[in-house]
Amino acid sequence: MIKEDRGLQELRQGVREVCDRFPNEYWRDLDAKREYPEGFVRAMTESGYLGALIPEEYGGMGLDLTAACAILEEANRSGANANPAHAQMYTMGTLLRHGSEEQKREYLPKIASGELRLQAFGVTEPDAGTDTTQITTFARRSGDKYVVDGRKIYISRVQYSDLMILLARTTPLEEVEKRSHGLSVFIVDLREAGDRLGVKRRRVMMNNFTNELSFDGVEVPVENRIGEEGNGLRYILDGMNAERILIAAECVGDARFFLDRAVARAKKREVFGRPIGQNQGVQFPIARAYANLEAANLMVQKAAGLFDRGEGCGAEANMAKLLAADASWEAGNVAMQTFGGYGVDAEYDIERKFRETRLYQVAPISTNLILSYVGEHVLGMPRSF
Repeated sequence: MIKEDRGLQELRQGVREVCDRFPNEYWRDLDAKREYPEGFVRAMTESGYLGALIPEEYGGMGLDLTAACAILEEANRSGANANPAHAQMYTMGTLLRHGSEEQKREYLPKIASGELRLQAFGVTEPDAGTDTTQITTFARRSGDKYVVDGRKIYISRVQYSDLMILLARTTPLEEVEKRSHGLSVFIVDLREAGDRLGVKRRRVMMNNFTNELSFDGVEVPVENRIGEEGNGLRYILDGMNAERILIAAECVGDARFFLDRAVARAKKREVFGRPIGQNQGVQFPIARAYANLEAANLMVQKAAGLFDRGEGCGAEANMAKLLAADASWEAGNVAMQTFGGYGVDAEYDIERKFRETRLYQVAPISTNLILSYVGEHVLGMPRSF
């Protein structure tokens, strides 16, 4: 286990106290109804945890990414699902690192207080998928504003956001030297978009609402562009490193949830006159899952440390996500085996968390794409796609 300082230990305790107000029964009920955890998100906001990365001068907690990882890890370890709330942390990175001082003073204090919600992240498109350079949503400059036309898909939590970070083309793909050029980032005020922004709810996935968006002449003021025109992909990728590290921390929390319960079950459950944890067939898989979890957690901590120091962390962020997602999935399988038939009984919460953690094998980036990144950019092998 990594030894943490007193401040981080107290932070974890504070998160646990908030999560204790939302026991497993709360999440079980929401899962059955496919509803958004409005109460949980509000409590996390009011406690300051969703504004953890916002500097104190703007009303936030002024914490680093390592601390933010501890917040999300503890939430998931408690049995909560931080997925419906975590976007506010990682979308924040684009504004924090690349926004103007005017933008920070306008938005950050209101986000920290909960007056404004920043949960929507508009990147994915139906014909581009994970090849972000192929997006076609276009923002045309017209005087002191941009006019946006296009389509986005699988955009989460739009109904629970006041603002959205949007990536759009500002130079046609055929006119740029490199396909990664000509993309820009905007802060879209969803309250002002009106009928020109169409929102169609498509799926309810584990307390998380996803939507299809259509932009039909949505106007965005020039002062809402983040950074320089045409350099938006770089800003988004920087934020995606934070996203992958934070979600890796959630996977660590999921794994701890599973192993806490698997160990307790293995000690308590008796079959043939002995606790099942005395059997190597039960004990050894739990022990191996724990070892793999601790190894993954080390990579998460390394990636977060690099990010906090402003050093390059693309490879580490991707590997942290890969290893932590694998560790949580392994721990979920171990817990399911340890509980046996009880594992699929909703009352024990294993099957609910089992579904939640499986998502991270494919989202927000699939494990195969991470492997291709490591193969090409770390090991220097030919591009695989």
